[in-house]
Parts: sequence; C-alpha cells; structure tokens
Amino acid sequence: MLIFWIIFNAVILVLLFVDLAVLNREGRVIAFRQALLSSAVWIALAFVFAIIIHQWMGATRALEFVTGYLVEVALSVDNLFVFILLFAYFKVPQEQERTVLFWGIIGALIMRGLFILAGVALVSRFHWMLYLFGAFLIYTGYKLMTEAEDKQVDPSRNLVLRITRRFLPVTTEYEGKKFFTLRQGRRFATPLFVVLLVVETTDILFATDSIPAILAISRDSFIVYTSNVFAILGLRSLFFALAGLMKLFHYLNYGLAAVLMFIGVKMLAEMKYHIPTWIALLVIAVVLTVAVLASVAFPKKTDVSC
Repeated sequence: MLIFWIIFNAVILVLLFVDLAVLNREGRVIAFRQALLSSAVWIALAFVFAIIIHQWMGATRALEFVTGYLVEVALSVDNLFVFILLFAYFKVPQEQERTVLFWGIIGALIMRGLFILAGVALVSRFHWMLYLFGAFLIYTGYKLMTEAEDKQVDPSRNLVLRITRRFLPVTTEYEGKKFFTLRQGRRFATPLFVVLLVVETTDILFATDSIPAILAISRDSFIVYTSNVFAILGLRSLFFALAGLMKLFHYLNYGLAAVLMFIGVKMLAEMKYHIPTWIALLVIAVVLTVAVLASVAFPKKTDVSC
C-alpha cells in the first residue's frame, strides 16, 4: 500500500510543479477565465480518480471518496473568505498570491497526511473517539450557524504572526517571490514568509473541522487523504475563480453548519444505526445546493447610508 501513497504524492507534486514552474513561471496575475479552466481540470481529475478507485477498490470506496471530496470542497470554499482577508490584510501583491498558495499546499499535504494517519489510528484504537468527534462537529456547526452573519477574523491576533515579528527581523517590503533576503550581511524574512506561516497555521485550524468530518465518511486513510488533497488543490484554483464572487453566497455558512451538524449526528448514530454513504452524499449535496440557490435568489441587502 505504501507504493500507492508514494506514486500518488509524486504525481501531485509533478502536476503542481508543471502548473507553477512551467505554465505560469512568469508569476503573472491569473485571469478569471484561466482560473475557471484550472478549477474544471482539477475537478475532472478528481472524478477520474474516483473512477480509478471504483475499478481498484470497489464501488463503496469510490462513493466514500466522492462524498468526502464534496464535504472537503464545501469546507474549503468557506475557507476562501479567510484567505481573501489574509491577503488583503498583508497587502500581498496579486502576482505573488499564487506563490503563497503553492507552498501553502505543499505544507498542507504534509500536515493533513500526519493529521489523517493520527486520526485514523486513534479511531481504530479508541472507537469512542468517533463519538467525541461527532459531538465536536455538532458544536462547531452550531457555532458556525449562530456566528454566520458576523464572522470576523483578525489576522493581527494570529499567535504565529506575533511570535515571528518578535523574534525574526522582517522587512517592510515584498521582494518578489523571496521568502528571505540579505541586507548588509544579515538575513531578513520578507512579509511573504510571514503570510505563508499564517496561511499554514490557519490550515491547521481548518483541519480540526475537516478531518473529523471526513472520518465520518470513511476510515480508510488513503481515501481520506486523497479526497483532502484534491479538495485542497481545487481550493487553490477556486480562490482565483471565485475571489470576486464569494459575497454572493452569503447563505453558504448556514449550509456548511447544517452539513457539519448532520455529519456529527451521523457519527453519534453509528452506535446503533449505520447511515449509508449514498444517503450522506445526497443530504450533503441537497443542503449545499439549497444554500447556494438561496444566496442567488435572495441576495444580501447592502447598507445604504444617507
């Protein structure tokens, strides 16, 4: 099984390298049409991989992959709000947003892999942890629903940011793609490195929701990991495709809250009743579709000051 993990990660790294270092080596701003095309390619690759899983591991595992992928993509879309805020707060040049997301994904692949292996091991050895995760997801969903309208993120309060600024000299200006630079023989970190650290630590917080959620769908570590990876890769493209449209989906947080609470209930229900994966997939798809359609049908009113 280890060989499949190695092959999968090697292929993903090659695709990322081709995307950043070959197709977009100039570091230019990504156009909306190109971002949509890139998103479509990653989505298509995810479903091609689902077909491979179907042929290799069977229909059950393929359905678990698709369901897990849908859950992770939905949670990733919500995370776009935070990334947009982070880039605006740090005034990241548009042509360097791609660099941050590229290296952020590399770090996320490593951290998510460790988180998933640890989570699967815990659930396998201590089955009661599954119910703890379920209760946590219900609580998280409730908080997301009650705070959906006034959700605020203050990047300046990030602990890693404060520690970095205290112990590491940071330049006041960006220097292209450089994370570090030399000035008068002394090494300085650039603001781009600080942004990368904040993005990585923010992803750890995201993982506390997404990993328990997908463990309710599957406990096969390979399925959990690969669905996470495809969702993360899709997030990178979706950022550029949807960054200007995210405010349209103002009911999405409510849909995500309902999904998290449903998955939490599904986890707790496992004590006496197993909810089939296809039912979970149907519920998640319907809830998210309703949230998006409601956002479009009932646009958020903007405050008009006289």
